[in-house]
Amino acid sequence: MNHSAWKFSLLLPLLTVMNAGASASDQSTAPVPLTWDRVCEAAICHRAGHDGVVQAQVSADGAHAVLSVITPGRTGIHQLALPEGNSHFWTEGHSPAWFADGRRIVFVHNADLWTIGLYDPAPQRITTDAHDVAKPVPSPDGRMIAFSSRRSGHQDLWLVPADGSAPPRALTDQAMVAGELRFGHAWSPDGKKLVFVSNQANYWHDDLWLADVESGRSHQLSNGFLALGTPSWSPDGRSIAAFGTPKPGFWYTHMADLYLVDAETGAERRLDSSVQVVEIGQPVWGKDGQELFVTVHTRGALDVWRVPTADGAATRVTHEGGMIDGLAADPGGERLLLVRSTPQRGREVDALDPRGGPLHRLTSLSSNWQGLQQPREISYRTRDGLYIQAFLFLPPDFDPSRTYPALVQLHSGGTHSFYNGLNLVEQRMAQQGFVVLAVNYRGGSGFGRDFQDLSIGNWAHRQALDAADAAAWIRRQPWSSGQVGAYGYSYGGIVAIAAEIHDPGSFDAVASMSGIYDFAQAHDEADRLGRMFLRYGHGGSPEEVPQRYAASNLLERLERIQAPALLTHGEQDRRAPYAQFRSAVETLERHDKVFKAISYPGEGHLFRDPHNRGDIYRQMENWMRRWLIEGES
Repeated sequence: MNHSAWKFSLLLPLLTVMNAGASASDQSTAPVPLTWDRVCEAAICHRAGHDGVVQAQVSADGAHAVLSVITPGRTGIHQLALPEGNSHFWTEGHSPAWFADGRRIVFVHNADLWTIGLYDPAPQRITTDAHDVAKPVPSPDGRMIAFSSRRSGHQDLWLVPADGSAPPRALTDQAMVAGELRFGHAWSPDGKKLVFVSNQANYWHDDLWLADVESGRSHQLSNGFLALGTPSWSPDGRSIAAFGTPKPGFWYTHMADLYLVDAETGAERRLDSSVQVVEIGQPVWGKDGQELFVTVHTRGALDVWRVPTADGAATRVTHEGGMIDGLAADPGGERLLLVRSTPQRGREVDALDPRGGPLHRLTSLSSNWQGLQQPREISYRTRDGLYIQAFLFLPPDFDPSRTYPALVQLHSGGTHSFYNGLNLVEQRMAQQGFVVLAVNYRGGSGFGRDFQDLSIGNWAHRQALDAADAAAWIRRQPWSSGQVGAYGYSYGGIVAIAAEIHDPGSFDAVASMSGIYDFAQAHDEADRLGRMFLRYGHGGSPEEVPQRYAASNLLERLERIQAPALLTHGEQDRRAPYAQFRSAVETLERHDKVFKAISYPGEGHLFRDPHNRGDIYRQMENWMRRWLIEGES
């Protein structure tokens, strides 16, 4: 083939779309086809097709739950009656939280705070300024609302009267850099303090801090672990449960320990260390304060576990797998609510009786996607003897006597994993005639610390060979046409390119979306979270371990790749800086490689515009079809 005929760059304009909430009755229950436009219409960040319920919280009396929903035609805030599970649209907005009386909620709509009551359906606007608001939480007495905002130039906590009688006032000062939106905050049961996560003590460390509401003073509470997610107060206000990883140590994300911190002394205690949790939402306390419920990841499946706060072993509560995106408890201890998806179902609310038994589905608010299949879980052997878990998606009319092109999917976040929940990109590609193998290469969560540690100081090398070995396994199958591509987002895109560098010719086409190719350069330009990820993955900064950054540098080795490469990137990306894309394009051009490069103005690392989100996958599909099916004409 003369691939050089296909070398070009392309710049696409930014497209915008408006999406308004509507009544649930406006949404058809007919099967929805897996088109890229539809799949990405309601995507959260970069997780295409993950619509449905995104948040659930139970009222104090246990009679209702409030849901945040993003399904097209149903987007907004919904009420869910308990225990029967009847739901209806309530109001436009998102990020709802109950007041302690269980009679009204606060929520965010058009960058302002609003409240609405169960029996007074007219929303009341609380803030009326041009600044951002996020994660509102009412005080226990219902008089104040705490929220986070970047209006100070940093991420800080602010307080505003719940009746809107006064403007917001700052409670913290430079609590976190402005780009950090991943942390939550929580009121103490007596309403006198707020716990939050801050890096004030050390730029690279995320610690628990306490803010005194009356005086406005804050002080550091924890110092032995890197805090993750949202902390949670015990019912008696004496302890705070939090996710975290020990200092010093590796900052994993998606694989944390569970800590209990004394609210007065700051004394820390790590609970059952044999169980690593996923920092989804916040730890959920049992009614008596003697136990915590958390989400644990094992081999691509998430389930709820119970962890005692005293000495004792953690035990598994659910056994149904899937992907859990939220966990909430009825304050009366009657039920747990899970926001959960499966390979054949979007995000819905499932209820669980804490006394035991199966999950009971309460909602039907996600899209009814057409033709979803249950992937087959397999393992394949790598060249150095490891067995790597993978999920196999087959075309709907798969005939083992025929041959098919194949794709290797490489998950984002080098320490994360491919979760066996709703994965519409892989489902769509299978429906288009590709066999898709989604692999959990070494370094990911859910397989124990030893497996996850295999990537430390060895970025984009052995992981890349795991991807190449997946391609070799595919080519040995009788149904393989011999044509295999690889694609991935963020770190997954990095691994796709690295596979062609460390094992040239292992793929016939590759697609990298929002990747990094020179980690040392990215370290100097990325946002704080991106720089932390690079430092922990390499064991230090470029100045401290230059040899490791030199070994992981893909830009210096791009001349090795043989497969046609598709690169897509957002021009406002600070996690994987846009300069990475430009440098890769220049290098590929200099070495006369076959590639296509597309950048998107206004987009960051997690594409927000659904048209642009759909386009990067449409471009990926067309690229794979061009090189794996059509060949050169």
